[in-house]
Amino acid sequence: MLHNLDVVCVGSAKIDIFLSLHEANKHLRLIPKTNELCLKYGEKITVDKADLLLGGNAANVAVGLSRLGLKTSMLAEIGMDEFSEKITKTLQSENVDISRIQKTKGEPSSFSTIINFKGERTILSEHLKRKHDFNFDNISTKWVYLTSLGEEWKNAYATTAEFVRSSKSHLAFNPGTMQIDKGYKHLSNILALSDILFLNKEEATRISSANSADPISNKKDDKKIIKLLLTKLQNLGPKIVVITDGKNGSYAIREKGEIFKEDIAEANVVEKTGAGDAYSTGFLAAILHGLSIKDAMHWGTLNSGSVIGKVGAQKGLLTKEEMEKK
Repeated sequence: MLHNLDVVCVGSAKIDIFLSLHEANKHLRLIPKTNELCLKYGEKITVDKADLLLGGNAANVAVGLSRLGLKTSMLAEIGMDEFSEKITKTLQSENVDISRIQKTKGEPSSFSTIINFKGERTILSEHLKRKHDFNFDNISTKWVYLTSLGEEWKNAYATTAEFVRSSKSHLAFNPGTMQIDKGYKHLSNILALSDILFLNKEEATRISSANSADPISNKKDDKKIIKLLLTKLQNLGPKIVVITDGKNGSYAIREKGEIFKEDIAEANVVEKTGAGDAYSTGFLAAILHGLSIKDAMHWGTLNSGSVIGKVGAQKGLLTKEEMEKK
């Protein structure tokens, strides 16, 4: 029995292996013109540091929300090996409930290998086939945070939608690449139920254009593009739509149609993995703590700025006390 939760996060938990390489590494070069990272084939390449950390979109958000003073749980499917123990023990140490995490016998944990070079990350991500047969029985929660899943995601999304409808919980939604690739019609049900939709600008453009006879062109004025994206996406059902746009900051539209903008926070960029998850975490936590959308955007920005100052998606996640000081 899981009662009086603030947020249940539905998605993935995995191991992230970070390989940090010095900018002067003679075996590695960046070609700015083509945005290609080149390794010398067949070489043994020395890395400056290797980190093995907890990752996965849902795990990042569950840990972040817990640090910000909220009672969180996770619905995720992981393997059953020595790395699965690291996943569950790390979540427990962050006060995230793990009673609904499924361990699949005979299956390994999922991995991502991330090359950190010149402050940018290149992610090599493994997608193991999981059933994602999640069980919401005897759960009561104020919010559900639904994010990316692997290939077998449709049933898990349908189960989540049914729980949100029947329990009258609020839904925050951040689809992954695999879901967006399938197109709007596969997401329409979830979008219609969403209280908050989190996307970056590229994702927002893809979803809104897929459901429109007038695709949004990047040739249009940038401010007009953002306003059009926010409006079009809100018309699909979400009460609040939040779009992040890298160095240009973030934008949000609330139920009455008012649009807000938040600039990025100054930060020493070490590595960018988890920046989007950190933003969503800060924003959602502020809403649960009764703050305004403008304050929520500020919390998201501060959390994201802190995360990119450290290696990994979770080391820089702020506690509630740290957030309030900032």
